[in-house]
Amino acid sequence: MRKYQIKAPDVLLLSKFDPDDTGEFKKTPKDKDKAKTLAKEYIEKMDQLQERLYADGSRSLLIVLQGMDTSGKDSTIKNVMSGINPQGCQVVTFKTPSDQELKHDFLWRVHYKAPAKGQIGIFNRSHYEDVLITRVHKKISEKVTKQRFDQINEFEELLSENGTAIVKFFLYISKDEQKIRLEERINDPEKRWKFNAGDLEERKFWQEYMKAFEDMITSTSTEHSPWFIIPSNRKWYRNLLIAQIVVNVLENMKLKTPPEPPDIDFATLKIE
Repeated sequence: MRKYQIKAPDVLLLSKFDPDDTGEFKKTPKDKDKAKTLAKEYIEKMDQLQERLYADGSRSLLIVLQGMDTSGKDSTIKNVMSGINPQGCQVVTFKTPSDQELKHDFLWRVHYKAPAKGQIGIFNRSHYEDVLITRVHKKISEKVTKQRFDQINEFEELLSENGTAIVKFFLYISKDEQKIRLEERINDPEKRWKFNAGDLEERKFWQEYMKAFEDMITSTSTEHSPWFIIPSNRKWYRNLLIAQIVVNVLENMKLKTPPEPPDIDFATLKIE
């Protein structure tokens, strides 16, 4: 996991990461099956830890997913979070701000959606959109961008100090892989509902987005809310990495199952 974590004061250069990386696994059917089996084990472990998180009720977990269109944010939620009890998990997507939201600071609507104690919150796109698309399309200045980096760091530090563990994933795919996935959406009637013509327009700004991601991750990967670069050309390896990291974060919370009620003798308890 350390291989993929960005630690301050590291300066992120995406060119040093391979979106087609599969770690110790070879790109063979045999190794792919091994990785899927291991991912399943982590997902089962995640289910146990999530129940403990819910029962303990003193901590929460926020998972942030960012990436270019077709990078696999929805697929990650569907596959990696498949074992989690929906009662203890909330998925939030931040779309174009409403009139009411625009009357507040850009983090106002985000804080409201942060996970409560005992819960796992997943941001499928997040407050980081306000330093990505707005910056690429020059809707905010460089000065405002840097101010927002600082405000995000302070916001996430506040969450952390109040019991929320934060882990952030950049799902890194190549431009060629995005082309393949966009073509699949066009050619497969079952996937056409996912296609958005706007995705083709944003693709024209690929290099600008890569630079924006580099600056954003470099400026906002901290000890209490680290960024991980997840190679995502191979979906099976993406799922394994994210499941492993989430389990590691939950285990580090050292959560305990609440004690038994003191006034009940379970050894002699009988139900008629």
